[in-house]
Formats: sequence, structure tokens, C-alpha cells
Amino acid sequence: MAVKDRVEAVLNVGLRVPSIMLLDVLYRWDVSSFFQKIQRSSLSNNPLFQYKYLALYLHYVGYILSLVLLTLPRQHLVKLYLYVVTALLLFAGHQVSRDYVRSELESGNEGPVYLEPLSMNRFTTALIGQLVVCTLCSCVMQTKRIWLFSAHLLPLVARLCLVPLETIVFINKFSMIFTGLEVMYFLASNLLVPYNLAKTAYRELAQVVEVYGLLALGMSLWNQLVLPVLFMCFWLLLFGLQIYSYFSTRDQPTSRERLLFLFLTSVAECCSTPYSLLGLVFTVSFIALGVLTLCKFYLQGYRAFMNDNTMHRGMTEGITLLILAVQTGLIELQVIHRAFLLSIILFIVVASILQSMLEIADPIVLALGASRDKSLWKHFRAVSLCLFLLIFPAYMAYMICQFFHMDFWLLIIISSSILTSLQVLGTLLIYVLFMVEEFRKAPVENMDEVIYCVNGTYRLLEFLVAVCVVCYGVSETVFGEWSVMGSTIILVHSYYNVWLRAQLGWQSFLLRRDAVNKIKSLPTASDSQLQQYNDICAICYQDMTSAVITPCSHFFHAGCLKKWLYVQESCPLCHSQLKSQTATPNQDTPAANQSPPVQEEGTAEKKQKDGAPPDDRKEEGKAGDASTSSVVPSAPQHLVKTPSSSSSSSSFLRNQSPTDYSSSSDRVDILPSSPSLSHSPTPFISCHSSSEQMGQGEMTPAECDPAPALPLDIQESSTGSSSQPDKPTSHSEEQPPLPFSL
Repeated sequence: MAVKDRVEAVLNVGLRVPSIMLLDVLYRWDVSSFFQKIQRSSLSNNPLFQYKYLALYLHYVGYILSLVLLTLPRQHLVKLYLYVVTALLLFAGHQVSRDYVRSELESGNEGPVYLEPLSMNRFTTALIGQLVVCTLCSCVMQTKRIWLFSAHLLPLVARLCLVPLETIVFINKFSMIFTGLEVMYFLASNLLVPYNLAKTAYRELAQVVEVYGLLALGMSLWNQLVLPVLFMCFWLLLFGLQIYSYFSTRDQPTSRERLLFLFLTSVAECCSTPYSLLGLVFTVSFIALGVLTLCKFYLQGYRAFMNDNTMHRGMTEGITLLILAVQTGLIELQVIHRAFLLSIILFIVVASILQSMLEIADPIVLALGASRDKSLWKHFRAVSLCLFLLIFPAYMAYMICQFFHMDFWLLIIISSSILTSLQVLGTLLIYVLFMVEEFRKAPVENMDEVIYCVNGTYRLLEFLVAVCVVCYGVSETVFGEWSVMGSTIILVHSYYNVWLRAQLGWQSFLLRRDAVNKIKSLPTASDSQLQQYNDICAICYQDMTSAVITPCSHFFHAGCLKKWLYVQESCPLCHSQLKSQTATPNQDTPAANQSPPVQEEGTAEKKQKDGAPPDDRKEEGKAGDASTSSVVPSAPQHLVKTPSSSSSSSSFLRNQSPTDYSSSSDRVDILPSSPSLSHSPTPFISCHSSSEQMGQGEMTPAECDPAPALPLDIQESSTGSSSQPDKPTSHSEEQPPLPFSL
């Protein structure tokens, strides 16, 4: 941002602060009580009291002028302040001239000025003051006609000309009248300017509302007036004046307890009007934003500002303060009661800030623990912030219990602090588990179960704390003083922190229990089946020394499949629903179904003996007219990652002519033509690949052996398919497709 833009931004805020201060003063000023005081005093014959209703009208006119000053464009606002400064300079020139004439009358010296040293000093001082006033007025009004502002020099010129003192008094009055006429002429010439501005503003507002609507108009005014910064500057100015007025009347030093009381009472004094309350709300919002920004910077450095979260802007804390202040009637209370209530509200705001800091730190700490980053400085920053969030809320809850009598509001603050400490403790425990796994250089058995137990433990403690708060609130409502606000808070707290938490926790428990039962019900693959399958787990891309078999004949690690079932109840490859079933003793069928390449190789050898080439798919399709067709199970389209270097597979497919596929359509369906399958993902062509290539996150298939038949899912008979190839198969299973990147 350029220097000019920064200056304009500062002026845009600074020049509007007096309008907010004027609104605050007008709100504090009670016109009726003011006139009642005048009536009781000796000033009952004052002309101001006789024009009471005129003063009332002027009171409302002051509100209108304040709103006009608040909404004026910056250029017109600058001009208005320049005019006001010029008027003040002219008034200062009038005061200098009047004081000089009065001092000359008191001295009674009518001789030459240079003969009397005191007269010469007075004359020199007045002359320099008038010249400065004239110069400043011409500079402010940006005009070279300096004589327009030099009417107050006439008494000085008359004194140099040895004019009698009585005549100098008349000349001074004439200069005042002349300056007043100039001001009146200027006001008359600009009388229609407010009307023209109002007309132009109305036209522009009507156009904006017609094109964009009221919401866009409100957002535009909010951004142009910079209301949050404006109210924050106004409140800080009030607070600074309050502190200055206190210390200017005190000579003795203040103790620590006195400083805390001074802070609370000063804040309470600056919350006596709606405008000052809004100023406090925006000030708290900016303080919360600053604390959260420092927290992000402490954890991530400058990277925190690249992808900033719009949720942590400090507005939650400001809105919380505003709602509590409005509901408790903070403005209407006396200063002492207001300070006490503000202390409780500020504790709630601090608890909200700590919760927001935890929301920022939690994912960063867990990601740092799961990563291989060995930077000690990063780990120190993360752990130190977590320790602060663990200790400070507990200390704050202890101090609240020490200084305040327990009630429902304070119990909410204490429960929030305890919940924050519990959440931080759970985060630190998971971080320690991640670091232990990193130092062991080997995966910890059942790490997910341990993490789930840790999360479940502190979630259960959170639930118990929420139940205790609800029970205390209900007992206080039943046996104590009932209020609509307290009952509403109890209902909201019961729904969000008790009912929803219990429901989510129970659903998570049921889902994990069902996943465990399903894994137990699935048959376990034998060593011979794993050798015949000869592939890796499609979830973790690791070799399988033990596996379970799904009803759709897919092999997975038991732990990997259990993690998958925690999320959804379907097969990771074909997405068929997995239901709990009893383990069947007959496990030979999946083995038979998982060996179509072996049987196809035998069929190819038989055809070679008969003189048929093994790669001729057309002849092979004619020889197998009795075999039933099968559809290759396909993975979901959003999970399939098409390899960019599958040259062998693509060349193998290009070698097949369209007639080959059409002639073999009665045996193998490669591209289904039904409308219901027109949007299904393209089937895989299975080929053997090494586990090293699969562990790199991208599927790079190895070269396929074209000697056997197409490695698609082929339905074969369970009773001697090699001896009777012309008979249809009795039952079939699908061969699992290639693993793919998740």
C-alpha cells in the first residue's frame, strides 16, 4: 500500500471519530434534566430556558448532523474540516485583537508605540499572531487573497497611525463585523451544497439498491466507513481519556490490586452508552484477532498467512460479548455492578479465545507428530503452546473459584476451561503416540485402537462435564431463581453438548463394533490361496502374509479392511455391500475362483495341441460358445488412476481388432452396451506387477504376458472345466482387478 493510500485510510477513520463522540455526548446529555436544574437555580430567567423546545429540536438536529458527518464522503469531509479550522483561526485572530485593544486601554498610552517598551512588545506579539492567522487561513482555503482574512489587522494599523484609543475600539468592532459578514456570505453561497449532496447520495443509493439490493448497499457502506476500526479508535480514545483523568488527579502510586480495579472500572465507565459498548465489542474482536494471529505465526511462521482460515477472525468473541451485555442489561447498571459483570463476561471471552487457539493448534500439532519433520524448534513451539493451553485454563478456573461465588454462569466458564484442558491433554497424548511410533522405526500394533481409546476417553470426560453443567443448571432453575435466559442456555447446552455428543459417540461405537463383527465373520485365506492370488493389499499396497476374503472374493488385510469399514460398509474395490455372515468351512471355492489364469493357460495349451494359436481371440471365442459371459468388476471412477506408462497393456489392446471383440462378445463382455452401464468406469485388464511399483502411490503396471488368454474374469465350471469346455459353467466368481491408488 502506498503512503498516499495509508494517509487517506487514516484520515478516513480519524476524521469520522468526532462524529461518534458527538453521538455519545448527545446520548449522555439529558435535556429535560438540564432544564430542570436551570429552573431550580437562579438562572430561571435565562433566555435559554425560555427557548426550551428550540433546544430540544437542536438536540435532535445534533443527531442528524452527526450522522451526516459519519456518512459524508472523504473529500467533502476534508473540506468541511478545513472550513472549521479556518473558522477557528478567525476566532483566534479575533481573540488576539480584542486582548490587544483591552491591554492598550488599560495602559492608557496614546503615544508612539516604539517609545514605550511594553507597548512595543504587545504590538509585536499581536502583529505576529495576526500574520500567522492570515497565512494559515490562506493556506487552508488555498487562496492567494490574503486580505480576506486580514480584517483584524485594522486595530494594529490604527495604533501605528496614533488613532485615539476610543476610535481603536470602534475599528476593532468594525473588523469583527466585517469578518462575520464574510463568513455569512460564504455560508449563503454554499447554502444549497447539503441539498445537492443529499440529492446525489439518494440517487446513487437508489441505483445501488435497484441493481444489487440492500445487502450489497450495507456491505459497501460497511467497507467504505470502516466501522469496526472507527468504533475501536473511538473506544480506545475514551479509555485513554478515562485513564488520564484518573492519574491526573492521583499523586500516590497505585498497587497491583488497585490497578486491576482501575482497569475494570475504566472499562465499565466506557460502556455506559450503546456507542461505547459497540466500541468495546469491536476492540475485543480485534484483540482476539491479534492473539489468534500471533498463535498462527508462532506455530507456522509466515506460512500461516498464505492459507489463512476465515473462521478465526475474532468475531465470535465480539459477538459473545455483545449478546451477554445486551441480555444482562450491562448499560443500565451502576459502575460497580457493571465492573463486576464485565469481569465475568471477559472471563467467558478469554475462554472462547483459548478454545479458538486450540482449534488452530490441534491439527498442526497432530500433523507435526505424524510427519517426519525433525525440526526441534517446530516441535518445541507446538508442545509449548499445548502446555500453555493445558495449564492456563486450569489456572483460570482455579482463580474463578477463589474469587467468585459459584453460580450457573461461572460454572459455564469453569466447564469450558476444563474442557479445553482435556482436549489439549488428548492432543498431547496422541502426539506422544505418534512420536513413539516414529522413534521405534516400526509401526505400533493396533495404533488406531489406542488412538480411538484416547479420543473416546477424553470425549467421555467432556460428556460427563457437560452433564454436570446441565444438572447444576436444572437444579438452580428448579430450586432457585428462574429466568428465561438461563433456561434457554440450559436447553441449548443440553442439545448441542449432551444430546448430539451422546448420539455421535454411540453411532461411532456401533460402527466400530459392526466392523469388528464383520471382520470376524469373514473367512481367512490359507497359504495356498495367497500363493494363487499372488498380489498385494489394494488398501495399503503391502504384501499379504495373512488376509481375509470378502463375499465378492477380494483379498485384504484384516486391519486394513477394518479401517475401511469404520468409514463405509462396502468393498473397497467393487463397492458391494459387506454384511455380517458366518464363516463358511468351504474355502476352496474362492481359491478355485482366484485361479482363472492357470485354467486359461491349460485351455491355451489344449488349443495349441489342436493347432489353434493361443493369441487368436477370435478362434478362442468360437471354441468357447457354450461358456457364459461375465462382466469385469470395476472400481469407482474417482478412485481409478489411469497409468501414463502402460505401454504393454495399451499395445496389447491395440493389437486386438474390433472384429475380435465383437466375435467374442458372447464369452467376455469388455465394454457393456446397456444404457445402465454406459457411465460405469472402464474395466481393468489385470496383469502381474511387483509390489515395489505399487508402493509408490501411482499404478505402474508391469509388462503383461500375452501368451495366456485375456486376464479377465472368466466363468468356469466348478467340476472339471478343462475336460468339458463346451458345457456352461455352474457358478462363477470374479477375479479381483488391479490395485489402484486411493
